[in-house]
Amino acid sequence: MIKGLGGFGDMAKMMKAAQEMQGKMATLQEDLEKITVTGESGAGLVKATASAKGDLVALDIDPSIFRPEDKEVVEDLILAAIKDAQQRAGDRAQEEMRKISDAMGLPAGMKFPF
Repeated sequence: MIKGLGGFGDMAKMMKAAQEMQGKMATLQEDLEKITVTGESGAGLVKATASAKGDLVALDIDPSIFRPEDKEVVEDLILAAIKDAQQRAGDRAQEEMRKISDAMGLPAGMKFPF
């Protein structure tokens, strides 16, 4: 063995691990678009569905709340359901990232660029 070249093996391992992580992160980004969560308000009268990336994909409103005098209440319920869905989406995204981090042996709480 030539002296001073022993570190190249470690460098190759690190590069391979970085490529694996990059691939897993790309897959996670795709998966986050497919995973959906539903937030609700008004005891389920308004439901908002979002992707795990936080994009709103559906809104379901129980027809029983459509009365002109309840307009402001309905608007508040819609906003609350959307916020709940976005919070759940963020939580789910973090959970999925944590799974990848754990599988790769990365430290807990490591922040990713998204």
